Amino acid sequence: MFLKSDIAKRFCITNVRFLPVPAGFWPTYIEKQSIDVAWGGGPTLFDDLYVKGLLRPLETKLALDAASQVPDRFAGMPLKRTDKDGRIYWVAAAIASFGFTVNTEVAQQLGFDVNKLNSWRSLASDDLGLILVQYGVPALAIANPLQSTSNTRIYEIILQAYGWEEGWRVLTLMAANARIEEGSAIVRDDVINGDVMVGITIDFYGYTAESLNPACRYILPQGETIVNGDPIAVTKSTKHPEAAEAFIAWVLTEGQKIWLDPNINRLPANPKVFETPEGQKRSDLKNAFYRAMKAKVIEFNDTLALETEFAMQLYFVATLVDQHDLLQRAWTELLKAYYIDHRIDEATFKALKQKLTDLVKYKDPVTGEERVFTLDDALRVNKILKEHINLKEAYMNAWREAAKQKYEEVLSALGS
Repeated sequence: MFLKSDIAKRFCITNVRFLPVPAGFWPTYIEKQSIDVAWGGGPTLFDDLYVKGLLRPLETKLALDAASQVPDRFAGMPLKRTDKDGRIYWVAAAIASFGFTVNTEVAQQLGFDVNKLNSWRSLASDDLGLILVQYGVPALAIANPLQSTSNTRIYEIILQAYGWEEGWRVLTLMAANARIEEGSAIVRDDVINGDVMVGITIDFYGYTAESLNPACRYILPQGETIVNGDPIAVTKSTKHPEAAEAFIAWVLTEGQKIWLDPNINRLPANPKVFETPEGQKRSDLKNAFYRAMKAKVIEFNDTLALETEFAMQLYFVATLVDQHDLLQRAWTELLKAYYIDHRIDEATFKALKQKLTDLVKYKDPVTGEERVFTLDDALRVNKILKEHINLKEAYMNAWREAAKQKYEEVLSALGS
């Protein structure tokens, strides 16, 4: 679409080459070769490039006029990075939020009140677990964090919204209540197809679900989510700064219509797109845009998320994915013993639920010390793994075994 535009013709741009490079390699690529535009990924990545001096400010009237159409802030979060002189180094091209999508038809069939699904904690509830006990199939779908960046971000949001220890209790019971898929698109499709009642999704997957199946509803857990912009910027190594800014100007104006495509369903960063004929057909996305703008969000610490991310993903996989069958069995047996068979009292139920969701105690494969996977420990392990990736399996094995032992002890306490 860009190459057919008047802007492309005016600046004699006949080709755009896209390089899909993992985020960690962006600084090297920008330093070692001429890259014109950086696009995709969240504010953390772009702030890192900005701090390293790898972005150049927008200078042309064309780009600055386009950027002025994007709000400075959205749901309390910045949609532009400016220096002390007011120069713009990156600007959001789209907006993202994180929540879950509910299939109201499935909820009705299960006799479940969807209004109960209003927080991350509600996905970790006994009620959802009892659906699993009653029907033998989970009502929730989530994704393996190593296969989904959006689900990784949701897990990080939960850990910051509730605090590290309580966050892991919520994540453990969410996993116990769920089927764990190998990707977020599968989670979305599970909800659309009615295979589950609810799945955790980035916003545009939720909007796609709503448009493909009117029974679906995307929910933002109020006060427990983040809303941010996905930036675009000109890099320091560009040899074509004017053409790069022309591309950005188009993305922020005419190009915003692409987000409205029913196969994409992203929230645009420029609300003027809703005044176009294409925008007027998408009152659903316009409503979603203004709902997201008013969302209550948490103060999210991107740096902390980055400093624990790899260790968090591996711990999640080792304890909740690799030992999923055992975790789910222990959880369903516990629910059955208390709610169905009335074999245990409330105090015992709470104590065993606490044990099931405790952070694991494990033997550190490097030092041989007994450790608990606290936030400090995650920061420590993340540093070790960055420098010694070969230790990944050793840590995962230690966590896997510790989780197995913990789940088996719960089953043993229940006489199972």
